[in-house]
Amino acid sequence: MCGVVGIAGKSPVNQMLFDALTMLQHRGQDAAGIVTCHEGRLFLRKDNGMVRDVFHTRHMRALLGNYGIGHVRYPTAGSSSSAEAQPFYVNSPYGITLAHNGNLTNAEEIHEDLFKTDLRHMNTDSDSEVLLNVFAHEMHKNGKLNPSPEDIFDVVSRVHERCKGAYGVVAMITGHGLVGFRDPNGIRPLIYGSRETEKGMEYIIASESVAITALGFKVERDIEPGEAILITSEGELFSKQCAADPEYRPCIFEYVYFARPDAIIDGISVYKARLKMGEKLANKIIREWGEEHDIDVVIPIPDTSRTSALELANSLGVKFREGFVKNRYIGRTFIMPGQQQREKSVRQKLNPVELEFKGKNVLLVDDSIVRGTTCNEIIQMARDAGAKKVFFASAAPMVKYPNVYGIDMPAKAELIASNRSVEEIREIIGADRLIFQDLEDLKGAVRTSKVPALQEFDCSVFDGVYVAGGIDAAYLDNLENKRNDSAKKAQDGYIDVNIDAASVDLTGVKEE
Repeated sequence: MCGVVGIAGKSPVNQMLFDALTMLQHRGQDAAGIVTCHEGRLFLRKDNGMVRDVFHTRHMRALLGNYGIGHVRYPTAGSSSSAEAQPFYVNSPYGITLAHNGNLTNAEEIHEDLFKTDLRHMNTDSDSEVLLNVFAHEMHKNGKLNPSPEDIFDVVSRVHERCKGAYGVVAMITGHGLVGFRDPNGIRPLIYGSRETEKGMEYIIASESVAITALGFKVERDIEPGEAILITSEGELFSKQCAADPEYRPCIFEYVYFARPDAIIDGISVYKARLKMGEKLANKIIREWGEEHDIDVVIPIPDTSRTSALELANSLGVKFREGFVKNRYIGRTFIMPGQQQREKSVRQKLNPVELEFKGKNVLLVDDSIVRGTTCNEIIQMARDAGAKKVFFASAAPMVKYPNVYGIDMPAKAELIASNRSVEEIREIIGADRLIFQDLEDLKGAVRTSKVPALQEFDCSVFDGVYVAGGIDAAYLDNLENKRNDSAKKAQDGYIDVNIDAASVDLTGVKEE
């Protein structure tokens, strides 16, 4: 999972890109990068780390220009080397930079084809570099010194034909403009906005609306599945549907977990969707546990579940309390390799407020259960704090399948709900009761009459249906080998002998 932003401005965009990436930091804390364009020259800074750690004053001063793109990254394909931080760059044709959120499911096949047929070399294992080279190769085939908007849209159409999976992309074609496009299923979000200035109209493209509104831009609309928009170097905006058969199938896990609650994705308020998740889960508790559910207090597992837990408590008519204090400097535990490391991180990440637990029957609410590591540790923490009984509720259905569209979820064998019943999971995590959201209720919570075109979603982590196609048992077996704990530990011990891309002065690209 990553966050992308592109800005076509009338004044320097370095600070705006930095601020936008800060607003998207929740989408990726592994690496960050910005590239800007000034008088035909590109200026790049990228490295591992949080936005505030990657960009210092000297870096910001060196990022010249009124056009630029930025990226924050969680590694889901390739390694965590700083050489794979984005944006990526190729010098031919024109000089193209690209940042990508998502995952190409046919990246290995395209990689081989690019090398053998298109004669293109890639320096990393990142599917984003594959996507960049496909885009660059198709631009080169056009053979135009000054490509028209229609030429660029034709290129995006051919990218859709070759690339399968999920992608929200911002790309900058040096001297020609800023491009944003989205996969034909709209799995990964992409939205654009504008603002009028004394010098003319400025435009922004980003993964979430929060990056747009925080910078004082007006949200225009979401980029549709398969659509591309182009802001030329003269500041003109063009758009076109570039996919043959686009369908709205956004990732429902965006609404459950990844997106900020104040974001609007595809016209749907993430906050309101999470409220409805809590309401529907409360209804299921009443159906299955009865009116006499024996719950004294509802306590969320911070932060993402807070909204759902609040509405759940209101619907049940019981107290809502904050029972855990969160250390915000510990990363997401389901991505960490190694069970012992995950368990240690949970204890460091959360600390109970004992008075909220002592002698009470508590219902703990989390956004989802992935490995079960977090809820197992938290349930024990609640018991240690004096809870009489500990119930557990998941605002999402059972996560049974790996994600192939850009979320670094564990291998299938490491998912606690894979091939287990609710009762078996309850015993493993040590809860007195356990309940999951129903998938149809989750869909109903996200749907809204305001967006009638959006009725279905990518729910592959819950139902195993991969909407972009091309996923079979062999693909999932290969994915399992790459994502299991032993593979991640080996990757962590890998010594990257390549020169760090963050300190290379590429041809036509000035670093710092």
